[in-house]
Amino acid sequence: MLKAIQFSLLSFLEEIGDLTFFTQRFFKQLFNGAFEGKEFLKQCYSIGYKSLLLVGLTGFIIGLVFTLQSRPTLQEFGAVSWIPSMVSISIIREIGPIITALICAGKVGSGMGAELGSMRVTEQIDAMEVSGTNPFKFLVVTRILAATLMLPLLVIFGDAVAVFGSFLVEHFKGNVSFMLYFNQVFTSLEFGDLIPATIKSFFFGFAIGLVGCYKGYTCKRGTVGVGMAANSAVVYTSVLLFVLDFIAVFVTDLFYDL
Repeated sequence: MLKAIQFSLLSFLEEIGDLTFFTQRFFKQLFNGAFEGKEFLKQCYSIGYKSLLLVGLTGFIIGLVFTLQSRPTLQEFGAVSWIPSMVSISIIREIGPIITALICAGKVGSGMGAELGSMRVTEQIDAMEVSGTNPFKFLVVTRILAATLMLPLLVIFGDAVAVFGSFLVEHFKGNVSFMLYFNQVFTSLEFGDLIPATIKSFFFGFAIGLVGCYKGYTCKRGTVGVGMAANSAVVYTSVLLFVLDFIAVFVTDLFYDL
């Protein structure tokens, strides 16, 4: 039992060390040589545009469900008028960024792990190295940058759709007009709500791209490893997202206390 725990701990520490070196290599390659602009735009399209429907649908359902669940409780206290403020602040500060990031971790992170893992086991990456192409620059740097840039845009889109879904509930249940609802939403929001949520979205996107590419690029054990790379990319990214979210909330609270 003790040996199994020691082995698991050692494997975990080795994984962190390898991921650290992988991150260091990314920043080194980022500022070294020509930038693969065409591949970067392709990945932005794949990560951003092709995720709009899933993120929008998820955000819309979150807005509906969150408002439907909150409304009866607030009605008991006569605080239904606070729904626009409460829902918008909750979604923009916390729910929108983390849910969108988890959705993208499942879709984008696993896709990167499977795609790069398949290229690794079929020796396509080795062929690129032999031909003189820099596969790390072409495959990894472009994907991580695209994920870092696209996730904040997806979060903004998902937040907007979620707030609109909340408005629909209030419109049909409370006969609240569009102007009245969103006037209260924008009155309650401050830059202190928007800026931290946007900043941490960049870190979420970086984590998704980094872990997905790392798992795929270092894939081993043949075709079985491809599935393991895709699965572990989602698991590792999800845990890392919660850790980053905790750090972001903790730092934000420190600034609020000052």
